[in-house]
Amino acid sequence: MSALRTEGLEAGVGKVTACRDLNLVVKPGEVWSVLGRNGVGKSTLLLTLAGLKPLRGGQIQVEGTALGDLSRRERARRLSILFQNPDVIFPTTVFEAVMTGRHPWISGWKGTSANDTLLVREQLTRMGLAGFEARALPTLSGGERRRVDLAALAVQQTTVVLMDEPVNHLDLHYQVQLLQTLLEDWRQAGQAVIMVMHDINLAMRFSDRLLLLYGDGETCQGLVADVATEENLSRLYQHALHRYPAGGHSFFWPL
Repeated sequence: MSALRTEGLEAGVGKVTACRDLNLVVKPGEVWSVLGRNGVGKSTLLLTLAGLKPLRGGQIQVEGTALGDLSRRERARRLSILFQNPDVIFPTTVFEAVMTGRHPWISGWKGTSANDTLLVREQLTRMGLAGFEARALPTLSGGERRRVDLAALAVQQTTVVLMDEPVNHLDLHYQVQLLQTLLEDWRQAGQAVIMVMHDINLAMRFSDRLLLLYGDGETCQGLVADVATEENLSRLYQHALHRYPAGGHSFFWPL
């Protein structure tokens, strides 16, 4: 069974059409990256997949169930999302912010369990945030705040993980280390990942498949090796790109 499937999906906002007649089959343990120029609707597509923007057409299924048939609680147990630039709506500590990821699993009358607390502390340590538990979110740097958001995402333990620019504000070390660690965990757990990326080379390094959004609803999808060509990516970004070999792999660089 697929983790997430779309049939004839059309998503967009205003005059922007992110995709038209999009058929996706995302399998458990797969990692997809969505690439495209600014303004073509990458974030809109992600929000649509999460059920946070209405469909223009088609349908979305999560583990064989239509997204619209899932209760809010069940949806939060199956789908999690990392926003591009989340707002701090109310003052909270780092520990409380990460614990929000456990809310779909917490009984209203029992409250948090020892296991919930253990999961939160484990992720804070993995994100390099041990000792930050009592810090208020507004006192954090952009990179520290991003790691808090990633920790909250990890403790939610959903079937499908959606991420909008996960490496925003992270330095090179954390971009590589955290993506590698999190994606390895999610692959092993059979969780499917779809992430919007601006960095082509990180997307190629960590993804199994790519989804290219060309604008006006046109898309291209497939295995990284098949889709990541000079022709496809140069057309995608409307700028000439050249592939260079490096360390047994390859990377793209603008000419």
